[in-house]
Amino acid sequence: MFDFDKIVERKSDKCRKWDHAYVCSRFGNVAEGFIPLWIADMDFTSPPAVIDGFKRIVEHGTFGYTWCFDDFYDAVIAFQRERHQVEVEKAWITLTYGTVSTLHYTVQAFCKPGDCVMMNTPVYDPFAMAAQRQGVQVLANPLRVEANRYQLDFNLVEAQLKAHRPKLWFFCSPHNPSGRIWCADEIRQVSDLCKRYGTVLVVDEVHAEHILDGNFVSCLASDCAAQDNVIVLTSPNKAFNLGGLKTSFTIIPDAALRQRFRHQLEKNSITSPNIFGVWGIILAYQHGLPWLDALRSYLRSNAHYLADALQTHFPAWKMMNPESSYLAWVDVSADERSATELTQHFAQQAGVVIEDGSHYVQNGENYLRINFGTQRYWLEESIHRMRQHY
Repeated sequence: MFDFDKIVERKSDKCRKWDHAYVCSRFGNVAEGFIPLWIADMDFTSPPAVIDGFKRIVEHGTFGYTWCFDDFYDAVIAFQRERHQVEVEKAWITLTYGTVSTLHYTVQAFCKPGDCVMMNTPVYDPFAMAAQRQGVQVLANPLRVEANRYQLDFNLVEAQLKAHRPKLWFFCSPHNPSGRIWCADEIRQVSDLCKRYGTVLVVDEVHAEHILDGNFVSCLASDCAAQDNVIVLTSPNKAFNLGGLKTSFTIIPDAALRQRFRHQLEKNSITSPNIFGVWGIILAYQHGLPWLDALRSYLRSNAHYLADALQTHFPAWKMMNPESSYLAWVDVSADERSATELTQHFAQQAGVVIEDGSHYVQNGENYLRINFGTQRYWLEESIHRMRQHY
């Protein structure tokens, strides 16, 4: 029904992932025929129902100001109920202009210069940028590796919370870059500690829709995180490949937290939505689920292929099991070359562009991140090139 093997030409749409000049600015002298497996951007067209809906908007030909009408709220509420078994009220939902910018607004709303924000490292680097750009310190809480899987060190967590009293804890669930899914007990412990030490729990759930192994538990689930001390950031952007629309939303059950957050949005004039952004959410959530389910199966197959290929051809490397998303996190500490050296070597010699983990705030220096959200052809060709030039 959906052909995810079909090669999609990406250069003409000026996406960063495939733009030669942009890639060279990041990775040095890369040949024209490179294969990009870096930024978290999939190479599949979005669901046909979303594309058809956008066509109707374009053909109508008017692109005036809009607002968050009931269809938007209804779509979010129904999606959260169906996919995550949580009940969300309309009043809790606030539309925003992308998750990364929302991290910045959240720091602005709840912190002042000199405060600190906790985050579990390694982690998506805009978490740290959102704090540092406001003069707020990063409190890194390193994740432990046990049996090639990340674990929270709750003794260290509590010691840091007690000593530093961070205003916010940016908690990535599922975790980016590893894909680790946190269980309900872990989220409950995180929430309890936040309540004990006066820290607001800010949960990024944007990678919750591509579940490959296990079951995702939203922090909004019953008897999970405390509803009076949580801010959830999410969007359909990763799930349905809509990142360029820069549209997202927050779910904040507590009225006082929500008012403080919305006041900051007003100060930044975050008001009416992008017309394609708000319709993208509605169309994806109402009509894109069959596509999403089929994509999840395809990504699971790609993950298995990549894990087998790396184990066969690069036996010194250890790929964590990606329980969610389409990003492989690979430990190369046993390799003779560092992760940074391998990244540069493969980009410039093999024309395969992957990321090293050195910029994932802290504790990612021995890792590579490989995006397998692409056609199997590109994965197979990348492994072939990497073997030739290893």
